[in-house]
Formats: sequence, C-alpha cells, structure tokens
Amino acid sequence: MARQMTGARMVVQALKDHGVDTVFGYPGGAVLPIYDEIFQQNDIQHILVRHEQGAVHAAEGYARSTGKPGVVLVTSGPGATNAVTGLADALLDSIPIVVLTGQVPTFMIGSDAFQEADTVGITRPCTKHNWLVKDTDALPATLHEAFHVATSGRPGPVLIDIPKDVQFANGSYTPPTKATQHRYQPQVKGDMETIKELVEAMETAKKPIFYTGGGVINSGPAASQLLRELVEATGFPITSTLMGLGAYPGSGDKWLGMLGMHGLYEANMAMHGCDLMINIGARFDDRITGRIDAFSPNSRKAHIDIDPSSINKVIHVDIPIVGDVAHVLEDMLKVWKARGRKTNSEAVAKWWKQIEEWRAVNCLTYKGSDSVIKPQYALQRLQALTKDHDRYITTEVGQHQMWAAQYLHFEDPNRWMTSGGLGTMGYGFPASIGVQMAHRDALVINVAGEASWLMNMQEMGTAMQFNLPVKQFILNNERLGMVRQWQQLLHGERYSQSWSEALPDFVKLAEAFGAKGIICKDPADLDDAIMEMINYDGPVIFDCLVEKHENCFPMIPSGEPHNKMLLGDASTKDAIKEGGAVLV
Repeated sequence: MARQMTGARMVVQALKDHGVDTVFGYPGGAVLPIYDEIFQQNDIQHILVRHEQGAVHAAEGYARSTGKPGVVLVTSGPGATNAVTGLADALLDSIPIVVLTGQVPTFMIGSDAFQEADTVGITRPCTKHNWLVKDTDALPATLHEAFHVATSGRPGPVLIDIPKDVQFANGSYTPPTKATQHRYQPQVKGDMETIKELVEAMETAKKPIFYTGGGVINSGPAASQLLRELVEATGFPITSTLMGLGAYPGSGDKWLGMLGMHGLYEANMAMHGCDLMINIGARFDDRITGRIDAFSPNSRKAHIDIDPSSINKVIHVDIPIVGDVAHVLEDMLKVWKARGRKTNSEAVAKWWKQIEEWRAVNCLTYKGSDSVIKPQYALQRLQALTKDHDRYITTEVGQHQMWAAQYLHFEDPNRWMTSGGLGTMGYGFPASIGVQMAHRDALVINVAGEASWLMNMQEMGTAMQFNLPVKQFILNNERLGMVRQWQQLLHGERYSQSWSEALPDFVKLAEAFGAKGIICKDPADLDDAIMEMINYDGPVIFDCLVEKHENCFPMIPSGEPHNKMLLGDASTKDAIKEGGAVLV
C-alpha cells in the first residue's frame, strides 16, 4: 500500500483520498512545492482568493452548506496570520476546516527567517488541534488524523504547519483505511439511564420547550429529521439559536422563532417561563442566556451535547447527556415510544394558549413607509421573492444579520451561513463564494451591511474570475448600524465613529470589477430590482438604500432577563415607552 513520493505530493494525494474537490488558498514561497503539485493534477480545483481571511471564510461557507470539511492552503508568516480570524470564527461556530500552512525549512525555524512565524503557537488558541510536521514520513498520518479530528465529535478547525524542506523531501505515503485507529474517539452514544430520566421528565412537564442549536445541524441530516419527528410527536414548542436555524422548518406550527438578544418575544418569554428546557446541541451562549442568574429560573434543564466540556460550563443542568445529537434523539424516541408516547397533554395545551398570547404581541411589526425602504421590508420582500428558489443565505454581521434571522425563513438545515460566536464582519461575502462553489446552480445571496461588506470587498475579483453568480444584497444605511443603535440606547446618543462618511458608489464599484450593479431607494421599485438581481446570470452588488436610523427589535438590554425586552413602537399598544422603544 505504501508509496514513495514527496511531501508536497503527499498533501495533494491525501486531499484526494479524503474526497476533497475544492481548495481555497493563496500561494507564497513556503507552499510553492504544493502549488506545483496542484498544477499537475485536475481532480482538485483551487480557488484563488484575494486575502487569506477570505479563504478560510469561503471554506467555512463550503463546509456549512455541504457538511464536508473545507480546505485552505496558505503560505507562511502573513499568510498564516491572515487566516487567524477565520480560524477563530470556525472554532466558536464548530465548523470543520483543515488549514494547511507553509513554513520555513526546519533548519531555519527559530532564526527569524523571512516570512517566519510561530504558526502553531499563534493558532493554538483558535484551532481544535494543530501540528508542526518536521518529518516527511510523519506527514501522511498527520494529514489523515487532521481530517478525523476536524470532522469528529464537536467539529472545528485544525491546522498543519508544513516546512518547505518537508514538502521537497521523499517519504512513504500510506492512504487512510477504515481500520486506521485514531487517538481521538469522542463519545457518540448517550447514557441510556439519563436518556430515560429525560423522557420521564418530558412525560410530566407542563411547560416544556426544545432549545436547539448548531449541534443539530452539525450532526447531519438524520439529526434534523429526528428532531422534527420528536417535535411533531410530542407537540412541544421549539426555538433555536442563530446557528440552529433550519434544523426545524421555519414554517412549522411548533416553531417559535429564534431566541436570544434579538430573538422573538414569544421564544424568549417561553424560555423564561418553561418548566422543562431541553437543550439540544447549543452551548448556552451569552447572547442567548442574558443574565445567567435569571435565565429560565423555574425549569429543570437538560443538555444534550457531544462536547463534554460544554456541559455545566455556563448553566448548571439537571439532566446532562454527552453524545451525538442524532444518536441521542434516536434513543430518546425509542424510549419515549416504548413507554407509551405519553405527555401531559392537558397542561401542554394550556402552555400553548399562553404562547399564542405572546405571539399576538407581533414583535416583528414595524412602522412602514412609502418614501424610504425599511430594512425589515427589504428582507420581507427578499423572502417572498426567493423562497421558492434553491436558495442559500449568508450574512455579514450587524443589524442586517439579525433582521435576516428574523424575517427570512429556513425550511432545511445547511441553508443559513452566518458568523455567530465571533461575530466577524467580513464573513458573509467570502462565505457566499464558498457556498456557490459547492452549489453552482443555486441562488446564493449574501445579506450585508455596507460597512461589513467593505471589509472583504476584494473577493469580487474571486467571484468574477470563477464566474460565481453570488448576489450581494447590501442594506445600506450609511452607518455602523448595530454600533449606532447601542450608542443611541445605551450611550446617551453619543455617536462615536459610527458614521461611514466616504462610501463608494456600489454600482460603479460593481462595474469596475465587471459585475452588475443595482441601486434601489424607492419601496415601489424594490420588487422589480430584486427580480433583476435574481435573474442576472453573474455576480451582483445590490445597493439597497434603507432608513438610516432604524433600530433592530426585539432586544434584550444588557444585564436583563428574557422577560424584559425592548420592542419597537409598532409591536404593542399596551406598553410603556422607554428609551425610544417599548419595554415589556
């Protein structure tokens, strides 16, 4: 089985053996041997980005929309350090990425050589694991282990630092086999006694709720199907984090919408008032929990997660289950059915009546306008005109991201790509490129703010070079919208550095790259402009000029529990105005 080849050829062969068809990267001196091997084969397509951060975000988009690991190839020094933001983003959001970095020759490491950096040291805090390979014979096993670690257990980014002399040298390559024993073996089956305890709690709960996260999607399609079966069978309400959108269909009648800082009123109120909270694949992020001592204060709490370090890390739970979501849900359903499919149906029906009262608040209602495009209206029209397409959505970070989560509906997993944990401005555009590479015939739209979009605008060159018809739907309020909102509500309307005073003409910018530019500022023209964007067979920058000072509600103010939310003025008549919004 073993074959003699150079380290550079080992890299390319390992990628082929692991089913990789796309690599995002940027060449440099320390990886030229690998790039030479890429040139001499046709099985793997290399996508030349314009910045290494863009390469990692593109690989994230590819990974999140396919369920397969994304692969990145960059050079040493600044190539590796430019990739750090993407690695940190992928670590917090549990995205499987394999990053290959070049390094100066082994005999020069530590000498401050040209484009040398301690890549392993720098990236240790923002990778699931990383390696520096100093022996060509050790490279194949490291490559195979990297793919295993990135995709097993709680997924995440890994990095292999490969010195240039290791790439040139010959060694023995052995392909991966099913019999390969990896040291990393995460627990996937949940403890059956604890699962039985959770089922017993479900049978008697009066106010239950499923709280789901990105772990459901990371577990694979079976997990989402099992979740849907469990929700429909029990009749329990379900909500989700930002990362979990699509695991349960947005049109489902048990769906309460997203919860958290900018979550829906009914979702947050149900979370606050429940007596049994079942966390499935979420990590109790602070954007969800708010004030920890007031989080879901009267409930028994269950937590299903494949990462044992997430259990009791933030919120103490009563029923901890370590395991893969799909495996645990399968066992839960088996136990629940075997015990007679019991729920406290009368109490749950009363719980739903209370939830319907919260729904009647209509927390996403806003004041419309005939003269200016409201950002909420723009996304409502985008939803209406694209919902029947084979559609994937990415976002940048800010108000537009939260509005997209509120007003766009996702029926399936892997259709929503956004930066959750790190909140990385500049994520969405390169991520849309990665998604489009994986789904060449799909409609891929990046919902952006003008400030976030400018952070990685150079990737228009990538979109044009590879004929990727990604649509950049920019909600342009000429402001750092979320910063401005916080300054208004929390900092006495002192708008420090939240104005964008030197914006480009986005239509001319699109044309400079050879793409199509569209501008729209009249609500009456919006539908036609969106259809023009959809129907254009190529990259589009859509400059949607929106209300400059619109705030994103609902909003849980910092330090408040879930039942203390700021709502927009149009949401309810029976409330107290406070701080330009409504405190309920």
